[in-house]
Amino acid sequence: MSVRVEETPNPNALKFTTDSMIFEGNNSISVMPGQTSEHKILNDLMNIDGVDNVFGFQNFITINKKFDAEWETLTQVVEEIISNYGY
Repeated sequence: MSVRVEETPNPNALKFTTDSMIFEGNNSISVMPGQTSEHKILNDLMNIDGVDNVFGFQNFITINKKFDAEWETLTQVVEEIISNYGY
């Protein structure tokens, strides 16, 4: 499987898109600091040092990083977690 990384208008957010469905249905899922989700993948992403919040919908997850975190470090870890789930 492959994960495509796309920039967003927000320099603190990147969109990670897969070829297959991650979340079924038409509802989006957001996880903010201090929250957990029924979707383990989102909880694992929130546990990455430097991640501020996550947003998921169908075949993509948007990661918002903390101001002082670097994408060079975060991107590889995010891609590994998504790939480990088979996406």
